[in-house]
Amino acid sequence: MTDNTATSSPLSSSYTIAKFGGTSVADFASMEKCADIILDKKSTRVVVLSASSGITNLLIELAAGVEVAERKALLNKVRNIEYGIINKLANSEIISQEIDRLLENIEMLSEAAALATSDALTDELVSHGELMSTLLFVELLREKGVPADWFDVRKIMKTNDLFCRAEPDMIQLTELTQSLVQPRLEKSVIVTQGFIGQEPKGRTTTLGRGGSDYTAALIGEALGVSRVDIWTDVPGIYSTDPRIVPDAQRIDQIAFDEAAEMATFGAKILHPATLLPAVRSGIPVFVGSSKAPEQGGTLVCAQTDNPPVFRAIALRRKQTLLTLHSMKMLHARGFLAEIFTILSRHHISVDVITTSEVSIALTLDTTGITNSSSSLLTNALLTELSSLCRVEVEENLALVAVIGNDLSQTSGLGAKIFSALEHYNVRMISHGASPHNLCLLVNGDDADNIVRRLHSKLF
Repeated sequence: MTDNTATSSPLSSSYTIAKFGGTSVADFASMEKCADIILDKKSTRVVVLSASSGITNLLIELAAGVEVAERKALLNKVRNIEYGIINKLANSEIISQEIDRLLENIEMLSEAAALATSDALTDELVSHGELMSTLLFVELLREKGVPADWFDVRKIMKTNDLFCRAEPDMIQLTELTQSLVQPRLEKSVIVTQGFIGQEPKGRTTTLGRGGSDYTAALIGEALGVSRVDIWTDVPGIYSTDPRIVPDAQRIDQIAFDEAAEMATFGAKILHPATLLPAVRSGIPVFVGSSKAPEQGGTLVCAQTDNPPVFRAIALRRKQTLLTLHSMKMLHARGFLAEIFTILSRHHISVDVITTSEVSIALTLDTTGITNSSSSLLTNALLTELSSLCRVEVEENLALVAVIGNDLSQTSGLGAKIFSALEHYNVRMISHGASPHNLCLLVNGDDADNIVRRLHSKLF
């Protein structure tokens, strides 16, 4: 049996890995700031990039299958974003040939999507965003005198064939990273793609939206680096989304447990799965702004001193409530097990659940669904559930999570929270399973106002 624990060399344990998000590589000026960070931080030896901002959404539209005129318009938008960067590079001739080849692939795949869409085709098409951004960034680094190598992450990120939300093979990832990436770190900076992988038959997969963070943490774990740096457009993690609450407070240090709750329940600064490899291996995660690295950021680490009762408020939109009702549940054994067996068979992950004598209410997260063909609630799933119970589906809901410490031991918690929500309908409440959160399922249209009211009351 192969051990999947990363065994780092003394060399790689002194290195850091940096991930730059879509806004950080949106255009040439943004990419230059990222390059300057790498020049300033000599310990950064692996760089993981997202696609340039806007590219992924354009590719998803193309993957949905569109008419000729719209297809040409979308392709032109993709080309204009890429050439806006290429035209400012000093040695643009060679790299433009590479990008043109990928643009031709995109056009060919989008024509195929117009005939028949599929999740496999979507992943193949969407992956081109990261392939292009990394090629351009390597060229920019070289122009600045940084010895940089482009690396196809699909050589190490082996996954299953669950397209659009593939799961990595941890054993293969560790072995391949240590054999193919680690020996190259001393001589060059390795630039690779986030978000994408490869299934056993060689087809391209994606890890789901936001998967670039996860990619960086997984590679960081496999190499045993000293830190994972997540560079985005916000200088750290805040008590809530500053776009909703402008006076939200930055958190300078936060424990893994708290940050994991925030990420899981919608804080966009980190992908929900990002912290799993970091927690396993005890690697700190730094979150800062590539636009203003001098402003510092947030360090996510094993524990902090004197953690507050209320740490943050997270919001996750696009939630679906599934209510299952059956008199067979009354004093029956095995009904819940049967329901969850069905959900597992259809690759459904349940977030929040409440039960009564004859009903189960559970939430499904649909924020990572990129097109209608990959809907979680398939006809096959609904048909199978309907054979056991009455099924009700509610959409346009949002999950608001109050994140903190020892919430289950805090007196007067309910009064503080619900006095702020007296004018709003709360569809579901979940509290007690974790000392770090209290979750409220609310109408999606009320979500921003609820976050503002709670933040004002608790902070």
